[in-house]
Amino acid sequence: MIDAGRFPVATVCRVLRVSRSNVAERRARGAHLADRRGRAACDDPVVLEQLRELAMQRPSYGYRRLWALLRRRRQRLRLAPVNAKRVYRLAKRHKLLLQRYTASPPMRVHEGTIEVPRSDQRYCSDGFEISCDNGEKVRVTFSLDCCDRQAIAFAATTAGISGELVRDVMVKTLLERFGEVPELPHPAEWLSDNGSGYIARETRSFATDIGMLPRRTPYRSPQSNGMAESFVKTFKRDYVRLNPTPDAQSVLSQLHAWFSDYNRVHPHSALQYRSPDEFRDDQSSLQPCPVL
Repeated sequence: MIDAGRFPVATVCRVLRVSRSNVAERRARGAHLADRRGRAACDDPVVLEQLRELAMQRPSYGYRRLWALLRRRRQRLRLAPVNAKRVYRLAKRHKLLLQRYTASPPMRVHEGTIEVPRSDQRYCSDGFEISCDNGEKVRVTFSLDCCDRQAIAFAATTAGISGELVRDVMVKTLLERFGEVPELPHPAEWLSDNGSGYIARETRSFATDIGMLPRRTPYRSPQSNGMAESFVKTFKRDYVRLNPTPDAQSVLSQLHAWFSDYNRVHPHSALQYRSPDEFRDDQSSLQPCPVL
């Protein structure tokens, strides 16, 4: 043990391999300036109550998405923002974290890029099935923008997803984005899997007529349409499983509200935890620089 009183500070610091300036600063520091790093944050009852309320409303959200909603709420109330790490510590201490999900890695690795830098360059589409309590099935097909993640249009039926249903979604996509026009103002890709409704000759011909470029994923490669697959997983987890689905009619009556809530509320990590509508509003508010 080295007796610091018998040796100069510089010698002790050199032997212990620590910074002399840091030791001098710590010796001169008062008790009221004690290092608080590594200590757990104090519970703020207001923040904790807001966090509990959001966790009750969105029981399938992890702490990151809860933090995004909390940040959004505090901005509306003109309150100071809360750090994501602080939300994590509070959620962990009060048992608000989700159980970690682990799954086996995919059989095939997809290394392509589905995301595009601007909206209306590529749309992805897929279909999924909702099982009702009475045994009825509701099948939904949708279109998603591969930039802003907005679920643009959807169509639902208790029968199979036919080519006619897919073409209805294409028309709705065109109307939602560009209004009453015969075709897209510029070509945009339409990415889908190899379902019969998507690969039908009438569907591919109709897509070409309105300015869409049909693109199909390789067989047995769902990762190639990963953005649509991720949307299906999120939609079933956050809406279908958390709401009553007694029969097909009740599901059909709720679909519009679910899609609207997804576009208006759901935070995306790729959008800096903004919802699709928020991202589009922010993009539209950016004015282009004037050309001199």
